[in-house]
Amino acid sequence: MLVLSRQRDETIMIGDDIEITVVDIRGDKVRLGITAPSSIPVHRKEVYEAIKRENRDAARIDPNDLSRADRKLRGTEPEASGGGPESS
Repeated sequence: MLVLSRQRDETIMIGDDIEITVVDIRGDKVRLGITAPSSIPVHRKEVYEAIKRENRDAARIDPNDLSRADRKLRGTEPEASGGGPESS
């Protein structure tokens, strides 16, 4: 890890496109301003980890769901008898 010291209104450059500026320092809190291209997502770490967790959970595929979807697409899924208007 690179550790740099900066004062208020001083900036750190990451590559040619990302600027991190110390906006304010109050007690033990530092406010940072980040300028980056819109193609680069910028999140607090806890938000980033939550996004990763949600994406990982959404990508999990239950084999039963796949089998059911396959049967439904092939037209071999038995219709559920729900007692709706079609079941007269």
